[in-house]
Amino acid sequence: MTLRSLFMGLLFVFVGCNTAVEKPKKLIKRDKMIDILYDISLMEAVKSQNINGGISSQKANEFLFKKYQIDSLQWEENNKYYASDIEEYKKMYQEVKIRIEQETAKAGGTPTEGTVPKDSDVPMVK
Repeated sequence: MTLRSLFMGLLFVFVGCNTAVEKPKKLIKRDKMIDILYDISLMEAVKSQNINGGISSQKANEFLFKKYQIDSLQWEENNKYYASDIEEYKKMYQEVKIRIEQETAKAGGTPTEGTVPKDSDVPMVK
């Protein structure tokens, strides 16, 4: 009985240690994945601001899948794959953050300004 319990315990340890995520068959290249994460960040910002009634998650997903010619399964597998390497995933999100900051600067703002106009003579549009 103890030999059987030991064998089962070792079997669970070996199976449990195999947490590596398999590379998806339809791998989305890193740069394209960063583009997708960037677009997701923008859509989340729109949703949180409720601009023009906001955007539903379903519409956002449809837009992303059509734009990048992927499906929900491919997205899930790739997101899981990239997220399994947390350090690399952090680097990808850092690139997204830099890109957002660059686009904000091009628009004449800074990420910390929020909704405060640069020129107090210019009225804010709501």
